[in-house]
Amino acid sequence: METHRKQVLESVLETIHCISDRDYQKRIWIQGKGPEVDDFDETCCNFFDIGDPMLSDYKNFGITENQYQVLKRFRDQFRGFSDKNDWPEEFIDTPEWEKVTEMAKEVLQAFDYKKKSYKKP
Repeated sequence: METHRKQVLESVLETIHCISDRDYQKRIWIQGKGPEVDDFDETCCNFFDIGDPMLSDYKNFGITENQYQVLKRFRDQFRGFSDKNDWPEEFIDTPEWEKVTEMAKEVLQAFDYKKKSYKKP
């Protein structure tokens, strides 16, 4: 697969990893403790701006039919949720957000995704 497509897929999966990790969300989105800089709006933009075009052309990204189905179900659930919610402080502990985070974990499992950790030299 072309390097650019690999980078796009990696970026989408990295964003989904953030959506799957409530400790990350509490630390970064709500408390702003870093070292990462991120918020819910940025996460939504990153996912939909990159993920939607990728989904419409999924075969060229080396995504299997099963992976596509899991990713599409997650995308639809996340779209419905993000259209109605703005403030992580208000939704982070709701059953609806729990469902989104669990579906994100299913996507990561379907892609056998492990977040890369980068060590500073």
